[in-house]
Amino acid sequence: MHIHKLVQGIRDFEGVTRKKPIADIVEIFETVRSEYGGTIVDFGDDAAVIDIGGGDVILFAADGIWGKLLRASPWWAGYGSVVVNVNDISAMGGRPLAMVNVISADNKDACKELIKGIRDGVKKFGVPMVGGHMHPDTPYTSLSVAIIGIAKKDSIIRSDTAKPGDVVVVAYDMDGKIGPNSPYSWDTTSFKDPNTVRERFLVMQTIGERKLVTAGKDISNPGTIGTLGMLCETSNVGASVDLTKIPVPDGVDFEQWLKVYPATGYILTARKENAGECIRIFEDVGMVATIVGKVDDSLKLDIYDEKERATVFDFRTDDITGITIV
Repeated sequence: MHIHKLVQGIRDFEGVTRKKPIADIVEIFETVRSEYGGTIVDFGDDAAVIDIGGGDVILFAADGIWGKLLRASPWWAGYGSVVVNVNDISAMGGRPLAMVNVISADNKDACKELIKGIRDGVKKFGVPMVGGHMHPDTPYTSLSVAIIGIAKKDSIIRSDTAKPGDVVVVAYDMDGKIGPNSPYSWDTTSFKDPNTVRERFLVMQTIGERKLVTAGKDISNPGTIGTLGMLCETSNVGASVDLTKIPVPDGVDFEQWLKVYPATGYILTARKENAGECIRIFEDVGMVATIVGKVDDSLKLDIYDEKERATVFDFRTDDITGITIV
């Protein structure tokens, strides 16, 4: 493994570079963020957190499906739109409640496959699609989905609260296969029974309620290292990761695995004394979890193995999303 080549591959990966325009969007909204009232968390996390009074909060998120993925397989795009939205809620220790969508279509067959995929995702995850909006006559096909969930206010898992001295834990459902429309998609759900799928995505509720982690995110399009980079960036910390500790499925190339969206996978930070129980909870539902590194105050994300060490992101000069919560 050539670490410096791996670093360049991660930095140049589309899943990472496509996050950069977020900073400009946040800057435009900066003058009205104080008007949000009950917002506890907004930009920079998997879902916004809205205070509704009492002990519960509403989680609110949305995702648009990448056009080239949709063109490759409309059914998978529809199904995946449920997966990614459910993950945004579960990653923060919440329970998904309901979704809505916006569909644009230039062809009936693609639209029908999209909707069938959404239907199958609803059946698998048990989260209803309760409405939305349809454009039946656009010169393109696109799909966006928004979701709400609920969580206990004192159990939210945020991504801006990692602290130096925390350990870095990765958790994956390793029982999967490379998805049908991308070499960076790992399908862990379409072929499993709904009870198994739901047990694994709801495990984060248990971890949040037991307050076992200091921060966390679901591993998304930037892959394992890129997602950890976003967590470090928003938390205003650095971290180092031992590449030899990262579990990899049999038959999957290591660099490819680091770039994969694993469908059911999380990056977490925890106090060292809580990491063992956190790992055990993942293992109890059939996932693989392990400590792979440590959070520090360097403002750099380093990776290393037995031979080499290199910096992937230096947040004193580099941006992924450009969002830092201080």
